[in-house]
Order: sequence, then structure tokens, then C-alpha cells
Amino acid sequence: MSTDSNRRKTIKQLLTGSAILASGTAIASFADPLSKEEQPMALKGNINHSVCRWCYNDIPLDQLCSIVKEMGLVGIDLVGPKEWDILKKHNLISTMCNGAEISLVKGWNDPQYHATLIKNYTEHIELVAKAGYTNLICFSGNRNGMDDENGLKNCVEGLKQIMSLAEKKGVIIQMELFNSKVDHKDYMCDSSAWGVELCKRLGSPNFKLLYDIYHMQINEGDIIRTIKRDHQYFGHYHTAGVPGRHEIDESQELYYPAIMKAIVETGFKQYVAQEFIPTGNDKVGSLRKAIQICDV
Repeated sequence: MSTDSNRRKTIKQLLTGSAILASGTAIASFADPLSKEEQPMALKGNINHSVCRWCYNDIPLDQLCSIVKEMGLVGIDLVGPKEWDILKKHNLISTMCNGAEISLVKGWNDPQYHATLIKNYTEHIELVAKAGYTNLICFSGNRNGMDDENGLKNCVEGLKQIMSLAEKKGVIIQMELFNSKVDHKDYMCDSSAWGVELCKRLGSPNFKLLYDIYHMQINEGDIIRTIKRDHQYFGHYHTAGVPGRHEIDESQELYYPAIMKAIVETGFKQYVAQEFIPTGNDKVGSLRKAIQICDV
């Protein structure tokens, strides 16, 4: 029997066998990706597809790796050093590394956290580079009464102390854009304009923005125009449906094929990661459909 056939058989066993029953999760939650579409998806190669780990926390990482590998994804987002060996076993990469941050609300805009962040990021830049990965996430932190200008100055002051190492090691530090209307009240990096200004002030090719399409649709809209205008500052993309952060199908307001075409037209060669929370029992099927929608 061929290696591919063995792999498909193994995945089917993982998704329907005793391992899932032992986890206490209904088999329906891990719908068999091979039941209807038995062959791996034939992807076009214009988008490097990934998926965010936390959206499938109820699936053990080893099983998730088998699933996404079968779909043709290149890696998984938001996996830290302790689990990189699992990714490597499946010949996948950590498309967006994490673990250096303090939290989403305590970030680079507040000097009281700089010493800790500098230490953490110095260590993680080395780890990321040694593992052969490229991207490491960071966060602005909340405003807590701080104005945008002081936040920019503080971020520049802190981040400049790690950027020379990031450049030397070939690691890209990426600050995520969040919405502050619904999900992350008071978060400072909540507009593409603020994030782009930070990129300009730092002036490093190794500092980019993680442009989260879901978050930016909520806070400012105008997604395609923004991507076309500011794409040189965007190093990574996240998806999710608006409203609700669920599937990116016809149930929500964004038309992802057009957004993905705009991204491709900018010459983007990095990663697009699905970050929606599946709503139905067929979680793997929802992911498969999202990849098909975005594979332009």
C-alpha cells in the first residue's frame, strides 16, 4: 500500500477510532475529512494556507497536524516552542510563533513591560531562528488612558532594542491588529493607520503587521483598498467571518475570494491563516471549505 494511502487510512482511524472516543468528544465534532472528498485538495499554489491552533484546541495537535497536512496546508499558526517537535514530525511549520508576549493587554506601548518583553523576545528570536521559522507575534497592549502618540513613541523605544537581533536572525516581528469595538476593548493597535505609522517609525524590514481581516472589518472596513495601499507593511493575514468570527461562507458579510485575489495581486508570498471558530459539528469540513474559498 502506498504511503499516501497509509496516511489517509491513519487519519480516518484517528478521526473515528478509540482515540477520539477516549477524549470524551463526539465523533461528529471531528467529521471525517475523507468520507466525501477522499483525495487531498488540489490547491492552486497562489496562497500559502495555514490555520490557527486555538480554534481547534479540542483536537489534539498531533491529530490536527495529520488533518491539515492532508488538506495541503503548510503549517499551523500560534504554536510555541514546546510543541514545535510535533509540527516537525508532520513536516509542518509554525507559520506564526508565539510565547514571547506577556499578554494581549500588556504590551510594547507601556514602558513598565519593556524589560520583560526585551528579555522574552531576545530569547524567542533565537529559538525561532534555530527552528528555521520566520514569524513571531507581538502586541501593542491596551491604552489604559494613553494617547496614540505616546503609545507609538513607547513602542518604538522598546521594539528598537530587539530589532537588530531580529534582522540578524531573519525573524520578522509582527504586531497584530485587533478590533477594539467588540473583542478587545481599549487595545491600542486597532487601526491600520496606527500600525503603518509604527512600521514607518521603526524603519525595519523585519517589523510587519499581522493584518487580521476580521478585526479590521469591524473597526474600519475598506479591506481591499487598505490591502492594496498598505500591503508592504502587512506580513501575515488572518481570516474569520463577520459578524461573530465564525465560518467565512455565505453566512457572513465579507467576500473572501475577492479579498484573497487582492492579496495575491500584491505579490504576497507569506501565509494566510484561518482563524474562525467553527459553529457546526463538522469542524474539519468547515476548515476544508474555508481553504477552498480562499484558494484563488
